[in-house]
Amino acid sequence: MTPWVRVLLFANVGVFFAQMTLPGLTSALAFFPPLAFVRPWTIVTYMFLHGGLFHIAFNMLVLFFFGPRVEERLGSRRFLWLYFISGVSGALLSLVMTPGASIVGASAAIFGVMLAFAYFWPDAPILIWGIIPVPARILVIITTIFALWMGLGGARSGIAHFAHLGGYAGAFIYLKLIERRRSDFKRRAMGPARTVTPLRPSKPPVIDMQRVHEVNRDEVNRILDKISAQGMDSLTPQERLFLSNFAQLDDRVPPSA
Repeated sequence: MTPWVRVLLFANVGVFFAQMTLPGLTSALAFFPPLAFVRPWTIVTYMFLHGGLFHIAFNMLVLFFFGPRVEERLGSRRFLWLYFISGVSGALLSLVMTPGASIVGASAAIFGVMLAFAYFWPDAPILIWGIIPVPARILVIITTIFALWMGLGGARSGIAHFAHLGGYAGAFIYLKLIERRRSDFKRRAMGPARTVTPLRPSKPPVIDMQRVHEVNRDEVNRILDKISAQGMDSLTPQERLFLSNFAQLDDRVPPSA
């Protein structure tokens, strides 16, 4: 289990037990739109409250299964931002769409984690009820349609469906911003007309990871892992070109005529 997934699991479970022993805790920390400006902290604290055992069990189960892979892919800091941005955007959409309803639960943040999982692994099969395999991207589409239908009056359930949709929206925007920032950084690093020499095909490059910007570290580590497992010959031309930006000069050779 990854570091922040573990912390969030313990925090949610701990607060749930505190709810059972401190009757006034839920009303003090729940997000109630009419009091949002009087109690601004509730836009965050509501994420750690739950309405019952099934509610917290479902959310923590989803976090346990999807969270570690997403945290490993994004890194701990970005994963934490994703979690809280999704939770806050869920509260904000609820404020706009259902201004009179009080909401509790980590569902918006959890839906953001689910969206991130589908974003990076769209074809990964998710077993519904442990039996029916559904690709991650299809599951997101189905739950989006369901939440829209329920939220717009298709049925009454007492569930904050717009919080779920807000979690999806916040996570998607955040992931797109990360992607855009990474692309802009790579363009600036390459320069307008920079010529990069290829790497030696038989010798792994020497790379000082301290000099690699954090937006590129995941990709550099992935390529280095591929070299360790399959050798230099397994790299694609794009991977060689990308890695050449960070290799020491003595690991480069001039292009052949």
